[in-house]
Order: sequence, then structure tokens, then C-alpha cells
Amino acid sequence: MKYLTIAIIAHVDHGKTTLVDALLKQGGAFRDNQNVEVCVMDSNDQEKERGITIYAKNTAIQIGDTQVNIVDTPGHADFGSEVERVLRMADSVLLLVDAYEGPMPQTRFVLRKSLELGIKPIVVINKIDKPTSRPAYVLDAVFDLFVQLGATDEQCDFAHVYTIAREGIAKREVADESTNLQPLFDMILENVKPRENDATKPFRMQVANLAYDSFMGRQGIGRIADGIVKNGSNVFVIGNDGVKRKGKISKIVTSRGLNKVEIQEGIAGDLVSIAGISDIFVGETITTDENTEPLPPITIDPPTLKMQFFVNDSPFAGREGDYVTSRHIRDRLEKELEMNVGLKVEFKSDGTFVVAGR
Repeated sequence: MKYLTIAIIAHVDHGKTTLVDALLKQGGAFRDNQNVEVCVMDSNDQEKERGITIYAKNTAIQIGDTQVNIVDTPGHADFGSEVERVLRMADSVLLLVDAYEGPMPQTRFVLRKSLELGIKPIVVINKIDKPTSRPAYVLDAVFDLFVQLGATDEQCDFAHVYTIAREGIAKREVADESTNLQPLFDMILENVKPRENDATKPFRMQVANLAYDSFMGRQGIGRIADGIVKNGSNVFVIGNDGVKRKGKISKIVTSRGLNKVEIQEGIAGDLVSIAGISDIFVGETITTDENTEPLPPITIDPPTLKMQFFVNDSPFAGREGDYVTSRHIRDRLEKELEMNVGLKVEFKSDGTFVVAGR
């Protein structure tokens, strides 16, 4: 089986998560009679409430003999620590742009991150069914943006497709007849070249994201760069400071549609979650060979805002709310630190919390 990893990047509200819904439905991720939510990838409570993507999440669809791992990324610069890390796993990106609004500030932000990593995007011009759409103008504006951001000649020669994500329709040209996303599937297979993954080399993988589960504990998510890893393997973890430590893999999980499936071995090219290493961190390299060179370090955007939270000493303290003690706040912050690498928290002895993030 061949593996491709595609990240979907866009300005907020340009239809990115709606397109992911359509890709999943037509990629066979759901049963015919299954009840499917709208914006199914926005699973976090705050994401559902605000209608935006905050955490990068991955899923997978099957196109012929190719498994396409899809990563849905945030569209806000506020969550830049999420974006750059997941782009390192991607073979290509789908740059989604509204057919009326064109490139917006966050389009520039996420595209610049992609181009700096040498990725050649596929441009998706969405919402062409709107009366105000101007796809030709937007295509030219996107090209101009590529040039402004210093894209190479190869990157400027990008493939593009027109979509109505809400209806699950893609077209190579605006005037074409289409009833599904097959033109987009074809374009992905034609234009995205998988990385060279050598399954004969010792296992090597870099952690690009974190997850936490009350049963499995902390998990490192990443793309297997080389080799094959088996459940129960003893591994070496090369920290961001170059120091090596030992670990053992207790579970390997991959995506099949929206389902997380436990597997006995992961193969080069696949996107997996690894459990068993409780102190794993973003950017660290996991390998079965102690002498393996670590993968290039991942830069995490530093916090831009710091706030101090302390005990409420007003006359109305404790009269409202369910979780009103500092213990509850501390528990919540500690849980968030298990997976949010863009967050920094200082727990002071007087019960004050200093929280820094984006």
C-alpha cells in the first residue's frame, strides 16, 4: 500500500472543515446509513461552540491502493504552534481559498509556512456557486501571493481545482460538469509524490503532535520516516537537547476514516500514534537504532500573551459556577499541558497561575 499525507490549510471560514467532511463521505469513511455530524473534525467543545478549528487533527481515506492521511489544521495565526508542526508530516497541502474573498491574512500565514518547508501546494478555490464568486480573479491573486512570498518556479506552477465543498463537488474548470470530488482525488494522485520511505532501514519517526488518553496516557503522533515498528518494541528517544533515553512502545494506533485502530506494526509513510513513552515531547525522534541521526528539530512559536490568575477575593466570590476552586483550575491546566505544546504554565506557591500562550 502507498501512503500520502495531505494537510488542508486555509483562512478561517473558507470552508476547510466542510471540505474534509465531503472528502470523508466520498472517501468511504462512513457507512451508507451512518448519521454524520456537520464539521465532524471539529470535535473539541470550544471548536463546536466557536465554529473554528483550534487543534490539528488527522484522519484517513482510501483512494484506490493509496491511503491518504488528511490533517485538518487551524486557520488562525494564534494557533501557529499547531500548524507548522503538522506541515512537516505532509507531502503536500490543499490551500483552500474563498472564490469571492480570495487570499486573506491567515492564507498568507499558513501558505508562507508551507513554502518555507519546500511543499508544493494544490490550490482549491471554494464556494464557486456563490453569485458573487470571481474564481479567475482569485486564481490570479493566489499566484501573486505565491510570488510575494518568494515561492520557487516549481511551487508557482501549482495545480488548481474549483469546488463547492458544501455539496461535495470538484471541477478542473469552472464550466465542467461534475457531481462529486473525483477530480480532486485524481489531482491529488497525479500531483503529489510520496516521500522516499525506506522500510528496510531502522525505524525512525519524529513526534509532530501530542494526544492524551486516560487509558493509554500521553501519545506521540507522527509520520514514520523509515523502517517498520512493531508493538512492544524497545526504542530509543532522542530528545531535543540530543540526550538519548530508552522507552518501550505499548500501543500503535492509526486512522481508518474517523476511527482509531490499533495495529501490530507501523510501516514507513504511515501516520501513527505511539503510546508507552510517558515523557514524549514534540520534536523528539523515536528510533530502534541508538546510532540513528535525529530528524531536524521542530520550532514551536513562542507565547505572545501572558495572564495571571489568582484567588477571587471579591464579596461575590464562590456564589456562581460549578468549578470555583484553584484545585479545579490546576487540574484543567495540567490536563491541557499534556497535549498543548504552545502553552506555558507557572504554578506558584500562593495558588496563583501564570499562563502564557497564543
